[in-house]
Amino acid sequence: MRAHDLAAPPPALQQAEGGDAAPAPLPARPASGRPWSGDGPVKLSILMAAYNEERTIAAAVESVLGVSYPCEVELIVVDDGSRDRTAELLSRYSGEDVKTHRHPRNLGKGAALLTAGRLARGTHILPFDADMEYSPDDIPRLLEPVIEGHCDVVYGSRLFGVNTVYQSYRYALGNRLTTFAANVLFDAHLADLHTCLKLIPLSLFRSLHLGSHGFGLDTEVTARLLRLGVRPFEVPVSYYSRTHAEGKKITWHDGVSCLFILGRIRFSHALRAGGPDGPGPA
Repeated sequence: MRAHDLAAPPPALQQAEGGDAAPAPLPARPASGRPWSGDGPVKLSILMAAYNEERTIAAAVESVLGVSYPCEVELIVVDDGSRDRTAELLSRYSGEDVKTHRHPRNLGKGAALLTAGRLARGTHILPFDADMEYSPDDIPRLLEPVIEGHCDVVYGSRLFGVNTVYQSYRYALGNRLTTFAANVLFDAHLADLHTCLKLIPLSLFRSLHLGSHGFGLDTEVTARLLRLGVRPFEVPVSYYSRTHAEGKKITWHDGVSCLFILGRIRFSHALRAGGPDGPGPA
């Protein structure tokens, strides 16, 4: 299904069969603690941040639009001040199927996703990278637990050695170490802290008081969810990483920053009770 009926956006940056002998079905158990209880059907807003992605942006948009979804979908692409032909290529898609927005200068991936989140009109959001490391064919499987009422926060987790290709052992190890740190700090059991595919209710996403404008937004979203007591339902997805030569931008500095973000959010309530992070479960 393609995107339909996009509303005009505000200014950027501001959802038994059998005989008598069959057992009764078990009630749905919300794995995230937050089953979808909103009014109306689920509508997914796919958020795509793009910076100098002329090699993959057209294929990324077309592949997302080419999937058959179990609910209504809108695609919002924010060009984060690209200096190549990304904006030109995106201009071919702006219209009924795709909503595009451009930052006049590069503000960071986190800033682009926050802008897309403010433009979103769905019940749920899902970031999706423009670099083709993930497959949009996995998105319907992420939606199933939400539509069926089992949970409301779903992560598409990359399982090591299963439908995944990491170009560097350092990246795979870094993800494991930072995921381990998050699990210890928040008493959780995530398999993949840094997956791009985080399906979250739009209202919850907007309530998280997110402030990271770079790659740190990825960590901040999960840290704040875990601190609220949300435990995402994880669905395995495929992944094919690219190299720095192919345009990968994340570095070891982002891994160090991730650890600082995890620690700050975990312990900030002890330092600033009632502050921007607000009191809440650790």
